[in-house]
Amino acid sequence: MIRALAPALLALLPLQAAAQTSLSLGSLNADPDAPVEVTAESLSVDQASGAAVFEGEVLIVQGEMRIAAATVEVIYDDASGEISRLEAVGGVTFVTPTEAAESNAAVYDIASGMLTLTGEVLLTQSGTALSAQSMVVDLNAGTARLEGGVRTVFEPQGQSAR
Repeated sequence: MIRALAPALLALLPLQAAAQTSLSLGSLNADPDAPVEVTAESLSVDQASGAAVFEGEVLIVQGEMRIAAATVEVIYDDASGEISRLEAVGGVTFVTPTEAAESNAAVYDIASGMLTLTGEVLLTQSGTALSAQSMVVDLNAGTARLEGGVRTVFEPQGQSAR
Protein backbone atom coordinates (compact mmCIF):
# COMPACT_ATOMS: atom_id res chain seq x y z
CA MET A 1 0.00 0.00 0.00
CA ILE A 2 2.73 2.49 0.98
CA ARG A 3 4.79 1.59 -2.09
CA ALA A 4 1.74 2.04 -4.35
CA LEU A 5 0.98 5.53 -2.98
CA ALA A 6 4.56 6.79 -2.94
CA PRO A 7 4.86 7.74 -6.65
CA ALA A 8 1.61 9.70 -6.48
CA LEU A 9 2.62 11.50 -3.29
CA LEU A 10 6.08 12.28 -4.55
CA ALA A 11 4.81 13.54 -7.92
CA LEU A 12 2.55 16.17 -6.30
CA LEU A 13 5.27 18.53 -5.10
CA PRO A 14 8.67 17.07 -5.94
CA LEU A 15 11.41 18.47 -3.76
CA GLN A 16 14.68 16.74 -4.46
CA ALA A 17 17.74 17.13 -2.27
CA ALA A 18 20.86 16.40 -4.28
CA ALA A 19 22.64 14.31 -1.69
CA GLN A 20 21.27 13.87 1.81
CA THR A 21 19.05 15.01 4.65
CA SER A 22 18.80 14.35 8.38
CA LEU A 23 15.66 14.14 10.48
CA SER A 24 14.44 13.42 13.95
CA LEU A 25 12.30 10.35 14.44
CA GLY A 26 10.10 11.66 17.22
CA SER A 27 9.34 8.92 19.70
CA LEU A 28 11.43 6.32 17.93
CA ASN A 29 13.75 4.52 20.27
CA ALA A 30 14.79 0.96 20.84
CA ASP A 31 15.58 -1.01 23.92
CA PRO A 32 18.66 -3.07 23.04
CA ASP A 33 18.12 -5.05 26.26
CA ALA A 34 14.58 -6.09 25.27
CA PRO A 35 14.20 -9.65 23.97
CA VAL A 36 14.34 -10.13 20.20
CA GLU A 37 11.54 -12.42 18.97
CA VAL A 38 11.78 -13.89 15.46
CA THR A 39 9.03 -15.81 13.65
CA ALA A 40 9.27 -17.31 10.15
CA GLU A 41 8.12 -20.18 7.96
CA SER A 42 11.51 -21.92 8.16
CA LEU A 43 14.89 -21.81 9.88
CA SER A 44 18.15 -23.24 8.52
CA VAL A 45 21.07 -23.61 10.91
CA ASP A 46 24.64 -24.44 9.91
CA GLN A 47 26.51 -25.59 13.03
CA ALA A 48 29.89 -25.43 11.29
CA SER A 49 29.62 -21.74 10.37
CA GLY A 50 27.20 -20.74 13.11
CA ALA A 51 24.84 -19.26 10.52
CA ALA A 52 21.10 -19.14 11.12
CA VAL A 53 18.79 -18.08 8.29
CA PHE A 54 15.06 -17.44 8.73
CA GLU A 55 12.98 -17.54 5.54
CA GLY A 56 9.38 -16.83 4.59
CA GLU A 57 7.34 -14.04 6.16
CA VAL A 58 10.01 -13.27 8.73
CA LEU A 59 8.91 -10.98 11.56
CA ILE A 60 11.36 -9.58 14.11
CA VAL A 61 9.95 -7.88 17.20
CA GLN A 62 11.91 -5.95 19.85
CA GLY A 63 9.77 -3.83 22.15
CA GLU A 64 7.53 -1.64 19.95
CA MET A 65 9.77 -2.04 16.89
CA ARG A 66 8.84 -4.48 14.09
CA ILE A 67 10.99 -5.55 11.13
CA ALA A 68 9.59 -7.84 8.44
CA ALA A 69 11.37 -9.36 5.42
CA ALA A 70 11.48 -12.37 3.14
CA THR A 71 14.82 -13.60 4.55
CA VAL A 72 16.82 -12.71 7.66
CA GLU A 73 20.28 -13.99 8.55
CA VAL A 74 21.22 -13.92 12.23
CA ILE A 75 24.86 -13.05 12.93
CA TYR A 76 26.25 -14.07 16.32
CA ASP A 77 29.09 -12.44 18.27
CA ASP A 78 32.02 -14.88 18.35
CA ALA A 79 33.03 -13.95 21.90
CA SER A 80 29.66 -13.91 23.67
CA GLY A 81 27.54 -16.12 21.42
CA GLU A 82 24.78 -13.47 21.59
CA ILE A 83 22.97 -12.16 18.51
CA SER A 84 24.92 -9.12 17.32
CA ARG A 85 23.36 -8.33 13.94
CA LEU A 86 20.35 -9.16 11.78
CA GLU A 87 20.62 -8.89 7.98
CA ALA A 88 17.27 -8.73 6.17
CA VAL A 89 16.55 -8.88 2.44
CA GLY A 90 13.42 -8.91 0.32
CA GLY A 91 10.57 -6.47 0.91
CA VAL A 92 11.91 -5.16 4.20
CA THR A 93 9.49 -3.14 6.34
CA PHE A 94 10.35 -1.35 9.57
CA VAL A 95 7.48 -0.14 11.75
CA THR A 96 7.17 1.72 15.06
CA PRO A 97 4.06 3.30 16.57
CA THR A 98 4.78 6.59 14.71
CA GLU A 99 6.91 5.71 11.65
CA ALA A 100 7.03 3.16 8.86
CA ALA A 101 9.81 2.48 6.36
CA GLU A 102 10.32 0.13 3.43
CA SER A 103 13.50 -0.91 1.64
CA ASN A 104 15.11 -3.72 -0.34
CA ALA A 105 17.52 -4.66 2.45
CA ALA A 106 18.38 -3.79 6.05
CA VAL A 107 21.07 -4.45 8.63
CA TYR A 108 20.21 -4.07 12.32
CA ASP A 109 23.21 -3.90 14.67
CA ILE A 110 21.55 -4.72 17.99
CA ALA A 111 24.37 -3.66 20.31
CA SER A 112 24.87 -0.21 18.74
CA GLY A 113 21.17 0.36 17.97
CA MET A 114 21.98 1.25 14.34
CA LEU A 115 19.56 0.25 11.58
CA THR A 116 20.69 0.70 7.96
CA LEU A 117 18.10 0.41 5.20
CA THR A 118 19.24 0.32 1.57
CA GLY A 119 17.62 0.25 -1.85
CA GLU A 120 14.46 2.22 -2.64
CA VAL A 121 13.91 3.42 0.91
CA LEU A 122 10.50 4.93 1.62
CA LEU A 123 9.81 6.51 5.03
CA THR A 124 6.38 7.73 6.13
CA GLN A 125 6.07 9.84 9.24
CA SER A 126 3.25 12.11 10.42
CA GLY A 127 1.69 12.39 6.97
CA THR A 128 5.03 13.03 5.27
CA ALA A 129 6.70 10.63 2.83
CA LEU A 130 10.44 10.64 2.13
CA SER A 131 12.34 8.46 -0.31
CA ALA A 132 16.07 7.86 -0.78
CA GLN A 133 18.55 5.15 -1.67
CA SER A 134 19.67 4.64 1.93
CA MET A 135 18.69 5.54 5.46
CA VAL A 136 20.76 5.06 8.62
CA VAL A 137 18.72 5.18 11.82
CA ASP A 138 20.29 5.65 15.24
CA LEU A 139 17.60 4.02 17.35
CA ASN A 140 19.19 5.18 20.60
CA ALA A 141 19.22 8.86 19.59
CA GLY A 142 15.96 8.72 17.59
CA THR A 143 17.57 10.25 14.50
CA ALA A 144 18.00 9.23 10.88
CA ARG A 145 20.06 10.26 7.88
CA LEU A 146 18.80 9.71 4.34
CA GLU A 147 21.13 9.79 1.35
CA GLY A 148 20.97 9.38 -2.41
CA GLY A 149 18.25 11.13 -4.41
CA VAL A 150 16.27 12.24 -1.38
CA ARG A 151 12.72 13.28 -2.27
CA THR A 152 9.80 14.41 -0.16
CA VAL A 153 6.47 16.23 -0.18
CA PHE A 154 5.73 18.84 2.47
CA GLU A 155 2.12 19.77 3.17
CA PRO A 156 1.55 23.27 4.59
CA GLN A 157 0.05 23.13 8.07
CA GLY A 158 -3.72 23.08 7.97
CA GLN A 159 -3.72 21.68 4.41
CA SER A 160 -4.67 18.13 3.52
CA ALA A 161 -3.62 16.07 0.50
CA ARG A 162 -5.93 16.49 -2.48
